[in-house]
Amino acid sequence: MAFKYKMKVLQVNKLYYPSLGGIEVIVQDIAEGLKSLTKMTVLACQEKGKTEISIINDVCVYKAGSFGKFYSLPISLSFFYFFKKLLKNQDVLHIHLPFPLVNIALFTNKFRGRIIISWHSDIVRQKVGAFFLRPLINNTLKRADLIVVAAKGTIDGSPYLSEYRDKCIIIPYGVKLDKFQLYHNTNFPVKNCVLKFIFIGRLVYYKGCEVLLRALARTENASLVIIGDGYLAARLKEVTSELNIVDRVQYLGSVSEEEKHRQLQMCDVFILPSIEKSEAFGIVQIEAMAYGKPVINTNLMSGVPDVSIHNETGLTVEPNDIDALAKAIKWFVQHPNERKTMGLNARKRVEEYFTYEREMDGILKVYKLNP
Repeated sequence: MAFKYKMKVLQVNKLYYPSLGGIEVIVQDIAEGLKSLTKMTVLACQEKGKTEISIINDVCVYKAGSFGKFYSLPISLSFFYFFKKLLKNQDVLHIHLPFPLVNIALFTNKFRGRIIISWHSDIVRQKVGAFFLRPLINNTLKRADLIVVAAKGTIDGSPYLSEYRDKCIIIPYGVKLDKFQLYHNTNFPVKNCVLKFIFIGRLVYYKGCEVLLRALARTENASLVIIGDGYLAARLKEVTSELNIVDRVQYLGSVSEEEKHRQLQMCDVFILPSIEKSEAFGIVQIEAMAYGKPVINTNLMSGVPDVSIHNETGLTVEPNDIDALAKAIKWFVQHPNERKTMGLNARKRVEEYFTYEREMDGILKVYKLNP
């Protein structure tokens, strides 16, 4: 009887399911998508609490104990112990960055296997911390065999990656298309009807939601649904009241996956108004596009404008530009036929570039160093 060896993979990220975030979803997708083809282990941290070792959907997950978070970073001493312990006998170490603890841990440990980095974003806001971490980040990048990014814009917009472009490979994030059925509105789009725009994401500084509200106030025949929560929620509701658009804006807060999908299915246009390249890609763009919805996004020096293409699957405006965003909203209200065409183009683009199967195939080839 032949024995088929499964490569041992240690995937490392700061958090893991049920903690939710764009990177956490990607890590979980890879872990569960490749668990039958590899011997997959995940190392992450608790948001706060004692160490927990468990099996989640047939994947072995270590969550190192944490005292809590400081600037979104788990404070964990046991992470270093488990990193050193789990690193032994692995074939592949797959690191998701940014995550300063793993930069420190890798600097203090030797590893003879393959090192794969998924580079999701630069450290943007914590400039002082980034300055001191830069040598450790460079060490990690230097030791990497390959660096995976989701879009060319991520490479072009990152001062960290410029020296390592020859190691970079583009593997776009993907969605499971069977979850996204096109919604066919029985009413043909009508010019100047009230359109339903939607934003989904954390209510934090770089998402640009205040810019969105001020743009909406300069338009007619447009309503907005905001899904998500965050420290800016109260401030945004105050702005909504000040602008006298309370009757046109609906705050749903955090919702279930089922409700999120229902709202995406029923909207007319998705908006990602982010103002900083902390928004590295915007996976929710793909989800909206998979439902055949056009997108308004911003021209950030990141992967964001590589997802939805200007004048093809939506409109791209300059970040932090209220007038430009208002004009884009008005354009969709006034151009129903183009809106429908862009939505169909959006779905086709997802089918061609942003499928889960394509992403998993790319990651597996990277593990084998055969991209």
